[in-house]
Amino acid sequence: MGRDLAAVIEVQDWDPVTLGLIVLAGLILLVVAWLAVRRYRRTTGDRFRRVLASRDELAVLLHPNPDPDAMATAMGVALLAEDVETEASIHFPGEIRHQENRAFRTVLELDLTSIGRAADLSGDVVLVDHNEARGFDGASDLDPVAVVDHHPASGHGSSFTDTRPEYGACATIITEYLRSVGFTVETGESTSEKQLPEAVATGLLYGILSDTNHLSRGCTGAEFEASSFLYPGIDEDLLDRIAHPEIDAEVLDVKARAIENRQSQGPFVVSHVGELSNVDAIPQAADELLHLEGITAVVVLGKKEGTLHVSGRSRDDRVHMGTVLKQVVEDIPMSGAGGHARMGGGQLSLDHMAGLGPSDGVSIEAFTERLFAAMAGES
Repeated sequence: MGRDLAAVIEVQDWDPVTLGLIVLAGLILLVVAWLAVRRYRRTTGDRFRRVLASRDELAVLLHPNPDPDAMATAMGVALLAEDVETEASIHFPGEIRHQENRAFRTVLELDLTSIGRAADLSGDVVLVDHNEARGFDGASDLDPVAVVDHHPASGHGSSFTDTRPEYGACATIITEYLRSVGFTVETGESTSEKQLPEAVATGLLYGILSDTNHLSRGCTGAEFEASSFLYPGIDEDLLDRIAHPEIDAEVLDVKARAIENRQSQGPFVVSHVGELSNVDAIPQAADELLHLEGITAVVVLGKKEGTLHVSGRSRDDRVHMGTVLKQVVEDIPMSGAGGHARMGGGQLSLDHMAGLGPSDGVSIEAFTERLFAAMAGES
């Protein structure tokens, strides 16, 4: 008791300023600890939502020739922006040609704006389903505020970056964001004030299905969980209309040429379909060839306006298609290629393949042999 009393007397003798500083320091430590715990508990979706809320206007930017996964992700971002009263618009360079992509845009009545230069974008830029802007004037100088993607990353956002190459679809990531901030799907029993509109739920589900070949290629448990969450809130008629659009006659012709012109070496196929106007027929032809019995990896080549377009597919654990395509174009100027383990694509300048620039060039025949060697692991 004597010791405690002495301690009290000793504290009472302290200078009031010293006591005040000690109390203030203690309060600061408590606040810092509370903020740290709060930040630790905040989900990625919360953090993304806060970035959107801190901006007055956003331009959600898709990659050239956007597919359903990209468009669905943009729909989710626009909904999150609306939830925090931030104005958002969706933009894309290039064209929307693939019949599935056109149907997705038309059926879901998406308001998308085509751009040709960076100056066409108004507000802070959010990249979805890609992490480096491309396909328009000024793209290389663009500094996005946020990036949400599932492709191998080298680009990033100044305030937010979430890249998950292990995921099968970017729409899965945005679905997780929406769930984490309280959105639910529309069902007869739903009472939540934050419900996903049927069009958004339908778009997100189709985006996942499209990029994972109906949950059969390159997906994770996250894709199944997101699909299960979304399904009760979709419009089945809208989904069916997107999934079964009319097919362009050239697509059927290119598929036929791909089958007729195919070259095989063991389980691998390379096919050159020649000149074409619809380059979106090339990946569809690659999908078609992969259905051939005994074939585990395919690459389809096609020419349009001085460019060789390349699309590859693999269901062979030995063949990482993105790595194969990147490897075979490394020494060719004005070329680029890459992708995931199961699918990839690229473009090459035909003039540079012929020897323009600092290289000896490579013929289509030699390039085909490169592809076979790379798929076989021989280069």
